[in-house]
Amino acid sequence: MSKAAWTPELVAERLEEAVGVLARLPEDKVRGVYDLWPRLVGEASGHGRAAAAAPEAIDRMEETLRWLSWLDPEERRLVWLRAEGLPWKRITHRLVIGRTTAWQRWSIALLKIATRLNAAAEQDRPDIKAVNRSRESVLQGS
Repeated sequence: MSKAAWTPELVAERLEEAVGVLARLPEDKVRGVYDLWPRLVGEASGHGRAAAAAPEAIDRMEETLRWLSWLDPEERRLVWLRAEGLPWKRITHRLVIGRTTAWQRWSIALLKIATRLNAAAEQDRPDIKAVNRSRESVLQGS
């Protein structure tokens, strides 16, 4: 398995991708229901939507959203607001914390996720140490 180790930067990129994928998912509508009212001049029509997300992107989004369960609710909110592209100034006003504190908490939350992902990848790695092999293979000298 030659996957690169997870870094906080990669985690942040994946969170930003998840926000974008969520924005491209179709709206929940009741089938067969539509309106026949004429559109007003200047009114936004639903035709300007971005292209639908690819199935692989949706799978990555679902995996990424599971990562958020590893964080505290405050960390989760901070990480999500930043992934949505909100500037630090608005985040600090919304969460009533200083900019440095917000950045530190955001960095720590991303590091928590990256550490947990790397630990899971390490456990999935095939054992190559003689100590971790069964005792029969160690006694045989292989």
